[in-house]
Amino acid sequence: MEEQLLNDYIQMYWGTFKYLDDLIAQPMKVYQVSFEQYLIMRDLSLGHQLEVSEIARQRDVSRAAISRQLKTLLNKGLVMQDRNSTDRRRLPLSLTEKGEEVTAELNQVIAKRFAMWAKRLGEKDARELLRIMARVRTEIIDTAKE
Repeated sequence: MEEQLLNDYIQMYWGTFKYLDDLIAQPMKVYQVSFEQYLIMRDLSLGHQLEVSEIARQRDVSRAAISRQLKTLLNKGLVMQDRNSTDRRRLPLSLTEKGEEVTAELNQVIAKRFAMWAKRLGEKDARELLRIMARVRTEIIDTAKE
């Protein structure tokens, strides 16, 4: 049974999970931003006051990794950093007007795509997929980091 389970996993990975990242990131290609960059913009659009260190902590990645993501967003004029008036060492991030427009557009496209996927799967299976993915994260991915 274990050998067949492994073979089934390999086939599922090759035919599904390998392409999932591409499917999810496809709407962002229009604006030449990554899914990770979109998530930063999405958080900012929700009114969160974020700084590089906070984003790094939330995403469990290095500040350098977030700085690389932000450099692209800053260069594209989607995000800006302002000095905090009371603490000049702090550089809170915010969306530019262009960043707000791009984020709103991406939010709509992504919501529409997800609704289509959820409709095809059905709510019950969509929720079950999310439950299983959450379990994979906690039981496999998180424990591999320990």
